[in-house]
Amino acid sequence: MNKNNAIFWIENGEIEQAKLTILQNINIQLNKGEFVYLIGRTGTGKSSLLKVLYGDLPLKKGDGVVAGYNLKKLKRKDIPFLRRKLGVVFQDFQLLDDRTVYKNLEFVMRSTGWGKKKDILKRANDVLSLVSLDHKGKKYPHQLSGGEQQRVAIARALVNSPEFIIADEPTGNLDPETSKEIMAVLHAIAKEGTSILMATHDLSIMEQFPSKTLKVENKTIIEVNPVNKFDPFKQVSFD
Repeated sequence: MNKNNAIFWIENGEIEQAKLTILQNINIQLNKGEFVYLIGRTGTGKSSLLKVLYGDLPLKKGDGVVAGYNLKKLKRKDIPFLRRKLGVVFQDFQLLDDRTVYKNLEFVMRSTGWGKKKDILKRANDVLSLVSLDHKGKKYPHQLSGGEQQRVAIARALVNSPEFIIADEPTGNLDPETSKEIMAVLHAIAKEGTSILMATHDLSIMEQFPSKTLKVENKTIIEVNPVNKFDPFKQVSFD
C-alpha cells in the first residue's frame, strides 16, 4: 500500500457497532483526485465505513488516516477540524427549508469559522457557479427541483475547499437524467483534484461513469473491476 498520494487509508482495520464486528481486515485507500465507488448489500457496513471516515464511529483496530488526521488518535475536539477538510453529500439533501440557498451556505460557513459577510457571499457565489446555480441563491429549497437541491448540497460540501468528498447515495432520490447531471458535476470536481468516495446502489450510473470500485462483502472490503468490465454472465448484486 503506497500511502504517499493517499487522501485516506486504512490498514488492517476493524469497525464495531454495539460491540459487534461490522467490518474487519480492511485494507483500502483513496488517492488525491480519485473517484471511487463503494457498493454492497444493505446492512453490510457501507454506512459504518463512511461514519468512521467523518468521525462518527471509531476505528476499533488497525491504523488509518483521513485528510491528515490519525483515526486511532482522533479526539472529540478534533472532529470539527476534520470535517472542515471533508465535504459530505447525502441522499436526502439535508437542506434547511426555512432558509434561502445563500443562507444554507452561510450557516455552514459560519459554523466552520467564516466571519466576514463579504467573504461568505463571494465564496457562496463561487461554489454556486461551480454547480451551475448562479442565479438561485435567493431561492428556498422548496422552490428548487430535486436535482437543483442536490447541486446546492454539493455546493455546500465545497464551501471549505475540501480535500475529500463523501457522497452517500447522492443520486438515490433522483430520476435517471438528473442523476447523470449530478454525476457529471461530481466527476468534474474530482478532475479538479478533490477525492470522492461515493456509496451507491445505482448500477446504471456506474455503467455510464465507470471508475474504481470497492465492494463490501463477507465483513470486509475488496476492490472489484468497474461495472462495465464485469463478466456479463455473472450476476452482480448490490442489494
